[in-house]
Amino acid sequence: MDYTSIKLITIKQASKILGVTPLTLRNWDNSGKFEASRHPINNYRVYKLADIEKLLMEIEASKGKRPSKKEVKKLVVQHLEV
Repeated sequence: MDYTSIKLITIKQASKILGVTPLTLRNWDNSGKFEASRHPINNYRVYKLADIEKLLMEIEASKGKRPSKKEVKKLVVQHLEV
């Protein structure tokens, strides 16, 4: 993977953008709901900014109506397929 062309952000930055705690992101990563990439040198969790932006766009698109559990699962699956 070419890390020079991909904008990566730390778990702390991603948690602030998404409005959740770093622990929540770690739990999502461990459960496979929202997987992190790993930094090639120190193996820390990092997130692709494009993945964060896509998740935020999907959340914004679903505002105004409460999505069903089926829709939420579909959203997560679609996000993980990227």
